[in-house]
Amino acid sequence: MSAVVITGDTSGTVTLQAPAVAGTTTLTLPATNGTIVTTASGQSLASPAITGTATLNGVNMSPYTMRNRVINGAMLVSQRNGTTATTITNATDFFGPDRWKYYRNVGGTFTTTQSSTAPAGFNYSMLTTASTGASPSAAQYNFFQHVIEGYNAADLGWGTANAKTMTLSFWVRSSVTGTYPISIGNNDVNRTLVSTYTISSANTWEYKTITIAGDTSGTWLTDNNSGIRIYFDLGSGSDHNTTTTDTWASSFKLRTSSCVTWGATTGATFYLTGVQFEVGSVATPFEWRHYSQELTLCHRYYYKYTGMNIHAMLYSSGKYIGHIWFPTIMRATPSISDLTGNYNIIESVHPSNMYMMRLADNSYVSTYSASAEL
Repeated sequence: MSAVVITGDTSGTVTLQAPAVAGTTTLTLPATNGTIVTTASGQSLASPAITGTATLNGVNMSPYTMRNRVINGAMLVSQRNGTTATTITNATDFFGPDRWKYYRNVGGTFTTTQSSTAPAGFNYSMLTTASTGASPSAAQYNFFQHVIEGYNAADLGWGTANAKTMTLSFWVRSSVTGTYPISIGNNDVNRTLVSTYTISSANTWEYKTITIAGDTSGTWLTDNNSGIRIYFDLGSGSDHNTTTTDTWASSFKLRTSSCVTWGATTGATFYLTGVQFEVGSVATPFEWRHYSQELTLCHRYYYKYTGMNIHAMLYSSGKYIGHIWFPTIMRATPSISDLTGNYNIIESVHPSNMYMMRLADNSYVSTYSASAEL
């Protein structure tokens, strides 16, 4: 096939050269003007300026970053406990890798940790182990969740007629095969949708995708509170079963009666990584961000300081004050814990900083944690 030469309205041409292979190659140009390709010399071909989500071979192609609304979906960041397996406290929100919160009030003993066991292309996963299994009563819970801040879901239009369809994708591995649930819910836990996936082979990494029709009803927050909750249930009680899947309900449901009760099996393991939640009905490859960017995103919700001593300075006669800045502005005024050092009080805390005070010299803070988790 001969080359196609396009002559502009001034000097110069653009040449479209067909590849030296058999078959037909088709290039379809859109109907409006814009920029699709910019060369090193600054020249461009005519096409539309993309303002939404384009589709190429059925795959959603967003021109923007942050396709993935999940933070730390690859389990890269684990500030609290690193790779140390830690027992999940009963009836208390408990975090393993950053942004992944576990809640249970069943019996037994369960641990969670960042694990180096991962599918090809990933370095880490979140591992949950049922050290001592326990079956739930009807009202009990056993799940972990990821909460997307309302600001990061504001463009999805959930709760309106323009609610966007989303796709959840992830890698999972478990010693227990069978049908597992996921549930999507709002802040008020009065709107949920339950869907299911199947783990077919024990102790084998499997890739799953689930399409979620956006909810056109209910209240979905678009501020700095909980926008969308993604639940992975591992054995909650029958009060939380639904009889319909992939349908929005005005109640809090986590599973179906056909789902496995993973937590009842002593020694059971459950690994998860590569979690992505994105606009559209087709899962795209996992969106990798720079580690420093992922860490900063996590710092909005939790920050653990273990560096050099932070010293106070003389403020007035006999009064020493230290100004401690967090690495990023946090979601809300954080709670402070794990404080060590030589100080009298933490005088005031804000989303961006806090003050320590001591009525003597040699005032400092050695370690602290700041949490503004959802």
